[in-house]
Amino acid sequence: MKKTLKIYMEKPELAGLAFLVVLCVVFQVRSGGVFLNAQNLQGILGLLPEMALVSIGVTLLMICGEFDLSVGSVFALTPMTMAVLIEAGWPFLPAYALALGVALCIGLVNGVLTVHFAIPSFITTLGMLFVARSITVVISGGFPPLLPTDALPKWLFTQYVGPGDMIRMSFIWFVVVAVLVTLLLGRTNFGNWVRATGGFLPAAEAMGIPTKRVKIACFMLCSLLAGFAGSIQVMRLGAPLPSIGEGMELQAVAAAVIGGTALTGGIGTIFGGIVGAILIRVIDNGLVLSQVDANWFKMALGALTVIAVILNAWLRKRAKAIQVETGS
Repeated sequence: MKKTLKIYMEKPELAGLAFLVVLCVVFQVRSGGVFLNAQNLQGILGLLPEMALVSIGVTLLMICGEFDLSVGSVFALTPMTMAVLIEAGWPFLPAYALALGVALCIGLVNGVLTVHFAIPSFITTLGMLFVARSITVVISGGFPPLLPTDALPKWLFTQYVGPGDMIRMSFIWFVVVAVLVTLLLGRTNFGNWVRATGGFLPAAEAMGIPTKRVKIACFMLCSLLAGFAGSIQVMRLGAPLPSIGEGMELQAVAAAVIGGTALTGGIGTIFGGIVGAILIRVIDNGLVLSQVDANWFKMALGALTVIAVILNAWLRKRAKAIQVETGS
C-alpha cells in the first residue's frame, strides 16, 4: 500500500491511465469489437488534438494555481478573426498571425487583471468568456464567412498521414506542442517556478520568483493554445461557426482533474491532462458505439470528474498520513 501511494504521489496521472485501459476493454466488448478497429481509432485520433491542445494549456495554468473559463470563447474568436481578415483580402499568414495575437492579448488581459487587481481568476475569465463570445458573434455579422479552399494550406492541419492514413497532421502538431510544454514544465526553471507558484505562493515570492509574470505567461500560453486548437477545428470544418467551443472550458478542466491535476495548484502533469482529454473522447465515442443514449455523456463526464477529485484527495491524504507515520 505504501509503495502504491508513493508511486501515485510521483505519477498522479497513472490513476487516469489505468481507468482509460479499463474503459477501452469495456467499450471493445460492448461494441462487439468495433471500438478498437482502425477506422474508429482514426476517428478518435482525428478529433483528439482539438480538445487535447486546450487541455494542455488549462492543465499548465491549473498547476500554476489559476483557472481560465474563457478558453472556449477564445477557441471560437481566434479562427473567426482569421476568417474575417481573409475575407477582407488579407493573406493567410498575416491573418493567422494576427488572430493568434488576439488570443495572446486575451490571455494577457486575463493575467494582468487577475494578478494586479487580486481578482479570482474564476471571475476574471468568466467575464472574458462572455466578452470574447460576444465579439465573435458581432464580427461574424450573423453569417460565418466561408474559408477559401484555394488560399489556405489546410493540408498542414487536416490531411491524413502515416501508415494507413491513421492520423491527421493536426495530431502531429499536438504531439509537438505536448512535448515542448512537457519539457518547459519539467526541464526548465520556468517549470519549477510554475509549480512553486501554484504550490505555495508566499514561499515562491519569498524565494524571489516573479510569480506575477509567471502567472501572466501561463494565462497567455493557455489562451494561445485554445486559439490554435480552434483554428485547427475550423480548418477541418471549413467555416468558423460562432458557437464552436461552447462547453470546451469545462471539459478541459475536467480533463486536467481526471488526469491528476490538483485544484489547489502545484500538482499535475501535462501527460495527465492529455490522458484526461483522451478519456473524454473515448467516453463520447464509446457510448455511441455501445448504443447508449448520447445524452448520458455529460452525466458520465460529471460523475468521473467528481470521483477523480474525491479519489485524488483521499489518496493524497493517505500518502501524507503515511509520511507522518514514517517520519515519527
